Amino acid sequence: MENTATVSGTEVKKYRRAGFMDEVRGFCILCMVVYHVCFDLNYTYNIHIPIMFDGWFDIVRDIFAGAFMFISGMSSRYSHNNAKRGIQCFFIGMIITFIFAFFAPSAPILFGILHFMGVSMMIYAIGDKYFLKIPAPVGIAVCAVLFLLTRGIMYGYLGPAQGVGIKLPEFIYNAGLLFPLGFRAPSFQSMDYFPLLPWFFVFLAGAYTGKYAIEDKMPAFFYKTHCKPLALAGRYTLWIYVLHQPVAMVFFLLIFALHCIFLPNILVLSFSWHNIILTLAFTLCDIFPGIFALTFALQHILF
Repeated sequence: MENTATVSGTEVKKYRRAGFMDEVRGFCILCMVVYHVCFDLNYTYNIHIPIMFDGWFDIVRDIFAGAFMFISGMSSRYSHNNAKRGIQCFFIGMIITFIFAFFAPSAPILFGILHFMGVSMMIYAIGDKYFLKIPAPVGIAVCAVLFLLTRGIMYGYLGPAQGVGIKLPEFIYNAGLLFPLGFRAPSFQSMDYFPLLPWFFVFLAGAYTGKYAIEDKMPAFFYKTHCKPLALAGRYTLWIYVLHQPVAMVFFLLIFALHCIFLPNILVLSFSWHNIILTLAFTLCDIFPGIFALTFALQHILF
C-alpha cells in the first residue's frame, strides 16, 4: 500500500508503517538499556554482576545490536533524507566522544553505535543508487558472506574464525587511524565500539530487506502492531538512547547517596568523587545531545 505526501512542497512516497519492525527496534533498545544499567552498576558503583563477565553476555549484546542495525538499515528505505539523518546522528556521537574525553578520559567513547549509525546512513545515502542496482536476494547473500569474512578484522584476521582465517599484517593495525574500519591498535580502548567492518554489512542487508517491506511483500504480521508499548519504544529509540543514561545514573546517585547517609552499615558502597564525576559525564553526554534530539523528533527523524 503506497500513497504520497507533500514535504516542503515536494511530493514524496509514503509507505505503510511496519508495526512489527517498530516492536523489534523497541525490544532491542530496551535490551540495551538493561545492558547499560548492568554496566553502570558494575563499573561505576563497583557492584559485581557476574553475568557481565560471561562470554555469552557479550554474544547476546552483539545479537541485539546487530538486530538494531538490521532494522535501522530497513528503515533507511523509508527515509527521504538519509544523509541528513546520518550527519545528525554522527554529530551526537561526536558530542558524546568529546564530553567523555574531557570528563572521563579513562573511559573513552570512540566510534560507538551512534558514530556507526551516522556513517552507515551517510554511506548508504551516497551509494544507494549503486546498491539498489543489485537484486535484493543477491545483495543479502553477498552481505552475509562479507560479514563472515570481515567479522575477525577486529581481532587481527580475515575470515569467519581465527582457525580458518588469514592473519592480517600488523602495520595496518599499528597505524592507529583505521579503527573506524575495525583495524584497532593494541592500545585502542573504547567503552562502546562498533566498527564499519563487519557491521556495515548487517545494516546494508537490512536495507536490501527493506525493499520487500516498502513494497508490501512482507508477511501480514509484519505490518501489524502486536505490543503497543514495544512499538512506542521503537518509534522513539533516539529519545530513549539519549535519556536513559542520565535517568539511570541520577537514580543510582540518589539511591546510593541515601544509603550512605541513612544506612551506612547495611550497604557498604565504593562511593567516591570518581563515581560522581563519571555520573556527571554520563549525564552531560546525554543531556546535550537531548537538545538536538528534540529537533530531530520534531522533524520526525527517528531510527
